[in-house]
Amino acid sequence: MRLPVLRVMGVDPGLTRCGLGAVEGRAGAPLTLVKVGVARTPAGDDIGARLVAIEAEIERWLDEVRPHAVAVERVFSQSNLRTVMGTAQASAVAIVCAARRGLPVALHTPSEVKAAITGYGNADKAQIGAMVTRLLRLPAMPKPADAADALALAICHIWRGGTQNRLAEALAKARSRGGLPAVVPGIGEAPGAREAETPGAGAEAAEALAAGRDAAEALVAGQRAAEALLAGDEPGEVLGAGREAREGARSGEEVTG
Repeated sequence: MRLPVLRVMGVDPGLTRCGLGAVEGRAGAPLTLVKVGVARTPAGDDIGARLVAIEAEIERWLDEVRPHAVAVERVFSQSNLRTVMGTAQASAVAIVCAARRGLPVALHTPSEVKAAITGYGNADKAQIGAMVTRLLRLPAMPKPADAADALALAICHIWRGGTQNRLAEALAKARSRGGLPAVVPGIGEAPGAREAETPGAGAEAAEALAAGRDAAEALVAGQRAAEALLAGDEPGEVLGAGREAREGARSGEEVTG
């Protein structure tokens, strides 16, 4: 059972520069660049006019790209209140544009995206840009950094969101057969709920996703665990899948389960 191909539009919100990027693919397989760019507004313009301009550009992208989902960077408080307010306002515009069309919206933290793309939650922009260039097999690094960050958001969501949803479905079916407890850490639970530990590949994948470890490792482990659960088998070995997935995805080779 393969994960579906997703087309995700990433939005790195900002008033002066709002990064936009669309990627198509699925976990464990090569990714494809659909489009990348930046929506710009003059710093001296009225805030209302700037937000309207960003909305118009995002709407134009949604018409052209036609994504299955939109991934937006989750805004965190910074020391510069003016900057974070502008970022939050642009983020809200992107969320509204997607919600108006009935598109799923995912919010990913900067550290989550960095860990997914580079394996390191404190990676700098140059490292993110380099990995995005490699993963999408681009001739040059996307510039400015806002554009590369938008692509990183889209990649992060393809790697994490699709498999997490499919694994949750597989676990739900397994629970309905009485084979698993009601709660598996990190999958289909309320925030803060960590009431049970399930041995085997399903728990390994769930814990990897919940802990924010390398996305390729968690995703392929989750895919194989879901396949085994749906087939009614007990997964025996999933260790080592992360290395295989990571090397395959980054080298442009498809990883099979």
